[in-house]
Amino acid sequence: MRVGAPKEIKNNEYRVGLTPSSVAELVHAGHEALIESGAGDGAGLSDEEYVAAGGSLVDKSEIFARADLIVKVKEPQPSEIALLRPGQLLFAYLHLAADRALTEGLMRSGAHCIAYETVTAPGGGLPLLAPMSEIAGRLAPQMGARFLEKPTGGRGVLLAGAPGVPPADVLILGAGSVGLHAATIALGMGANVLLADRSVDALRRAETRLGFAARTIYSTRAAIAESVKRADLVICAALTPGARAPVLITRDMLKTMKRGSVIVDVAIDQGGCCETSRPTSHVDPIYIVDGVVHYCVTNMPGVVPRTSTFALNNATAPFTLALANKGWPRALRDDAHLRAGLEITGGRVVSAPVASAHELPLTPMSDVLLG
Repeated sequence: MRVGAPKEIKNNEYRVGLTPSSVAELVHAGHEALIESGAGDGAGLSDEEYVAAGGSLVDKSEIFARADLIVKVKEPQPSEIALLRPGQLLFAYLHLAADRALTEGLMRSGAHCIAYETVTAPGGGLPLLAPMSEIAGRLAPQMGARFLEKPTGGRGVLLAGAPGVPPADVLILGAGSVGLHAATIALGMGANVLLADRSVDALRRAETRLGFAARTIYSTRAAIAESVKRADLVICAALTPGARAPVLITRDMLKTMKRGSVIVDVAIDQGGCCETSRPTSHVDPIYIVDGVVHYCVTNMPGVVPRTSTFALNNATAPFTLALANKGWPRALRDDAHLRAGLEITGGRVVSAPVASAHELPLTPMSDVLLG
């Protein structure tokens, strides 16, 4: 099979879908790897490393014209959607429930689209989302601390405080992977941390991991409304796999928050957890509503592309190899966890959350995998 990795063109996205070591694994298995020249530059991976691993350097149009399997990081941009072919296989982060235009574009393409973020694991969880969730969680307090600084519009608060001055109050909405990693870093930076979730089991796991360093609360509307008033930094980390993120902070709640406080909405890829959240980029990462700084960058891990690229490839490589070795129908029939990632195929939506989010017809998965 021909496997292609184009250079990412989303705003300030420097990650790449395949590392040289992933290319070497594909070539060893008898496949052809097509890499767009310069695709790895942002992650510090040179064209020479890809060639040494057995890859062939080509331009973007040739990748989309020749590759059977396209391996990306972020969702294809409009110019890339136009290059997709019917029957071609796309493997990338898609987050379709938050983007109708992208969903419709991929349906028109006729491609088979597998989303990293909905592939599951035998023991539960989302193994291809996890590494980026961990990195985004670790970045969130760092970004929050930066934008709490006065020159960026923040309150001028140091997360750790100072002798005789209390540390900042950090509220984290969601005790999953993002929330736990955010809490770990925020605690390490010296902040007061309050972790909220609607799952008591998740709060128990957080307490086991963090001890009594962080406080936990059950996430009700009333509890969130009270907690945001006191917070200097709110990290939105709530996720419903494959579906739009729940809106937990309303505009009315926002008006009660401290002027210069910061919201880091890690869930913005899935629509965001705050009513006033809208996507931003690393070039222009923040905006202010009702005196509250909003950081809503849709590709947070892209700011640390080398770390992110290797972490992502560690997780995706076995699935990429399975798709290349078996072809998409057989690979999905053989692996229910990889099958969970299929969202669009041949113009049809097979993901219930995506169909529900956009009120589109849902095709049963069995209908497209038979035969």
